[in-house]
Amino acid sequence: MAEKIQKILSHLGCGSRRSIEKMIKSGSILINEKKAEIGQRVDKKIIRNIKILGKEISIKKIKFQTRVLIYNKPEGEICTRNDFQKRSTVFDKLPLLSTNRWISIGRLDLNTQGLLLFTNNGNLAHQLMHPQNQIEREYYMRIFGKINKNTMNILKNGVRIKHGYASFKKIERFSNKESGKNIWFKGVVCEGKNREIRSIWQKMKCQVSRLIRIRYGNILLPKDLKLGNWIELNSILLDNLYNLISFKEN
Repeated sequence: MAEKIQKILSHLGCGSRRSIEKMIKSGSILINEKKAEIGQRVDKKIIRNIKILGKEISIKKIKFQTRVLIYNKPEGEICTRNDFQKRSTVFDKLPLLSTNRWISIGRLDLNTQGLLLFTNNGNLAHQLMHPQNQIEREYYMRIFGKINKNTMNILKNGVRIKHGYASFKKIERFSNKESGKNIWFKGVVCEGKNREIRSIWQKMKCQVSRLIRIRYGNILLPKDLKLGNWIELNSILLDNLYNLISFKEN
């Protein structure tokens, strides 16, 4: 059965569909010695070889095993694979894969810490990030500024930011303790737009002084997982993640 080349390559762990599309556009991917095209459909049975940036990719018919990691990202790490400024990246401490590569499920900005998921299955990553699936992301937020009942209503109803309208699906005060004008909140968003939470609060003339992601979908950040460390999901948690989006292994 013919499938889009982006789907085939992402499942092989060659990158996210978006990154694969960029490589196809630049002419960096060859299928059977011919340049791949965006949207091209290929039957896996007729693929003799795949080359990406001149390197041949193994397409041996081995049983593919999906893996998912939880990583507790510290502040100061970036979510790109390579950085020309030589800064630390979230990929630096992950375990090596003999085949495929790790794909981050969404991103966290430089100054945000907490739960970040990685998988070797591009199709799973794609579905967990797709806006249509409305996957919940939950955060602890320490906010500096004046906040009243009207502010809270606006946060729930939505404000216009750079990438369209954004709002909190849920938001509540997390602690009654205050340090000056800093207040802790717990909030849930469902789209994961770039710097979405910081942009929402900025519209309220408030500043996010700490931002920690504690949940992605039905996966919680373990309380005993130290910053900069990772653990792998067991079969039960992996099945729970699959059920969240009705995902099926190929």
